[in-house]
Amino acid sequence: MDDLSSARLWLMRIAFVALALVNAFFHLLPLETQPVGLFAPELSPPLAAIDPAEARLRDLLNHGRVRMWVAPDLLICFAFAWSLRRPDYVPALLLAVVFLMTDLLLQRPPGLWAVLALLACENLKMRGRTLRDSTFGAEWVTVTLLLAGILLVNRIVLSVMLVPPPTLGLSLLELGMTILAYPVVVLVTQTLMGVRKAAPGDLDAAGPRA
Repeated sequence: MDDLSSARLWLMRIAFVALALVNAFFHLLPLETQPVGLFAPELSPPLAAIDPAEARLRDLLNHGRVRMWVAPDLLICFAFAWSLRRPDYVPALLLAVVFLMTDLLLQRPPGLWAVLALLACENLKMRGRTLRDSTFGAEWVTVTLLLAGILLVNRIVLSVMLVPPPTLGLSLLELGMTILAYPVVVLVTQTLMGVRKAAPGDLDAAGPRA
């Protein structure tokens, strides 16, 4: 039993890393490719200093096309859902490494969003016992408040450090899409991945749960 529990524990941790890599891969896909002249003026501003999503939005604005949707942050949705249901699958060190890796791949200021997301996940872990016995509505409200909170803190810190934050409208649109995507992520997490809230007396690699 212990061997099986330990094997599943590490399997799910590897699965979470794989989810993070797939999510980053789709974020990095050049979905809005446009032919650009070698000496076009759009090449002069360094886009590495801003969020890639905003860089793509600016490119669309320069070409007279505005995209009215932004992909949700599925990684943080899965991190929240797993932190509430099986925190042993996503220990703090694993989350820190994955979030920092994502910051580097998506060219965000390294460490800031990673720290805020990690703190939010650890906050959910501490509330796990309370939210385990509550309705999904209470969980969704809690997740929404945390997402809005880390978005606000992220923008404040970037402004204090004189780093241009992403466009407010774009950030709010991504926040809304992430909030709407969370129930879908929870459904996938529970039905397809088998990551459900631990009931009292459940056994895993860490022993019985209260």
